[in-house]
Amino acid sequence: MRIDIGGLPSGRLRFAASPLAELTAMLHVLAEPGHHPQLAGWAGDVWAGLPPELAERLREAEFLWRSSRADFLVPARPRPTLAEELDDVDRIDDETYVTAALITTCGSNRVHFAAPSPLADATARERALDLAQARGAHQEAFAERLLADPAAVRARVRHTLEQCAEAFFDAAWTGVAVRLAADLRLKNDLLKRQGIGAALASVSGAVTLAPDGDCIIVDKLQDNATSAHGTGVTFLPSVFGRPHLVVVHAPGWQPVVQYPVAEPSPSEPVSLETVTLRLEALAHPVRLRLLRTLARGPHTTGELAHAWELSAPEVSRHLAVLRRAGLLTARRHGRYVRHTLNLPDLTALGADLLAAVLR
Repeated sequence: MRIDIGGLPSGRLRFAASPLAELTAMLHVLAEPGHHPQLAGWAGDVWAGLPPELAERLREAEFLWRSSRADFLVPARPRPTLAEELDDVDRIDDETYVTAALITTCGSNRVHFAAPSPLADATARERALDLAQARGAHQEAFAERLLADPAAVRARVRHTLEQCAEAFFDAAWTGVAVRLAADLRLKNDLLKRQGIGAALASVSGAVTLAPDGDCIIVDKLQDNATSAHGTGVTFLPSVFGRPHLVVVHAPGWQPVVQYPVAEPSPSEPVSLETVTLRLEALAHPVRLRLLRTLARGPHTTGELAHAWELSAPEVSRHLAVLRRAGLLTARRHGRYVRHTLNLPDLTALGADLLAAVLR
């Protein structure tokens, strides 16, 4: 992932805390606790204490933060309070909001909804609904409501986030804000005294400055590029985000990087036999690409084939190898068979591999 910053003034590279982005990270933990074993206890306690109506609302809209984050939930211009940031979201036009929501609901960052808009064009609308249907009944229902009445869905999502603040976020934010402030002091001091390279090095070993200084390189299993010209880049620290390194890079959005402030946990020792078996299964670039997509959530063979422009038989052969190594499970949901990453066993390959797949 490359972010072009050629000619960008140093002042346009910003480190700041975002209550909304941190709430979104918490919601991802609640939706995918397997990605965050160190927070499993917290997630269990929160779910146990949620009012039933709020729990249902979170499941209803989880597509906005489960596999990837809807871009409007990771602010480029953070505000001191959650309410102010939600006000900023309310100012986004329906076209921009709906497009960002549909991309996450339909389950792939390779889905694009260019003109004509699904809000105005029947063919585009049917395509969006078909993609959502392939993800599941809940996704299809959410997409239908969103396209039929964007204002009502937007108001419901905001109310859900406000309820989360009352239920668990406000209490957690008090302690989280202290840790974020400490991290921001370090990053801004490095930026001021030693420059962009030193500040980026302190963010993550996966974030570097290109030798010519014109590009930020984020080591993720994807091949994308964006430009910060005229907008700048915002870096948001997160306590609840580990191990993910989230990058907003869609056209029309200012580049944003949400990075974890916690230190990585030491990897557990594993047997050579287990490592050998699973690395052999992973010793193919296509299977690594499939894992990168599956790390974001369950997918069907057809979705994987479409995402990577492969034939369904070719994808099936690679999935069979991964299943034999115990890295995937498959489960039928109606007429679809979804393949799911076996996170506990993949973790045994070590922190470096897990970080490369999940970040």
